[in-house]
Amino acid sequence: MILDDLEYITIENQTTEFPKHFHETFCISLIHKGIEQIDFENQRLFSEAGSISITNPYEIHSNPLFDKKNQLKFDTIYIPNQLMKNILNGKNIKFINRKIKSKDANNLFVELKNAIDKQEQENIEFHLQQFISTLKSYSQENENEYSELNLNSFRQINNYIETHIYEKFSLNELSKIANINKFGFAKKFKTSTGMSPINYILMKKVFSSKKLISQNTELTTIAYQYNFTDLAHFSKTFKRFVGISPKNYQQSIIEKL
Repeated sequence: MILDDLEYITIENQTTEFPKHFHETFCISLIHKGIEQIDFENQRLFSEAGSISITNPYEIHSNPLFDKKNQLKFDTIYIPNQLMKNILNGKNIKFINRKIKSKDANNLFVELKNAIDKQEQENIEFHLQQFISTLKSYSQENENEYSELNLNSFRQINNYIETHIYEKFSLNELSKIANINKFGFAKKFKTSTGMSPINYILMKKVFSSKKLISQNTELTTIAYQYNFTDLAHFSKTFKRFVGISPKNYQQSIIEKL
């Protein structure tokens, strides 16, 4: 079983809101302090301390700050869909109940997080199986496979963004590829994806760059590689989508070694 893509991050005293974005993985958070707010397309979810919140792969959501005076603290474990399916013998699931109140689930979350810290593969696999088995009762079988957003006529645009991810983009450039004026392009893109073109591009750049960060990575090099103005611009944008700065993310990798 491939566990390399299984990871977690810790967010302490969150001070910035997450804009609209999505993850390619299941995003499972245990709230330790404060109240987490998640805005989906047709639902608003509030998860208080002691509860677990879940977003499904490619599910667009944003995270406004519910209470700016009482800072939020939580851990998030990212579980790739293929890994989830392997544990469930090929079954594809979707969480309809995105908020879980269960001491057993909370304890298993912490045990899995600690196992990931220790990097003991057999231990990780055991606790992952236990955790997913507990979560399964909060899900239903999903008939469709998870896939990239339904970009309709913008699939060519998405391919262009992914193949030119290191470059600087402009609405004029993208609208010419889509053969629409830039105002019509921006409106149609947001209607199709739920996100503005610029927000979508920044999200793609951040999550792509996140995969390149290791204990020895020079963050300034990555900032310029992805065409950010400077390290400060990269750090601010990275934190908007990940919740911590690239420096703190890198430090968390070092601490887990």
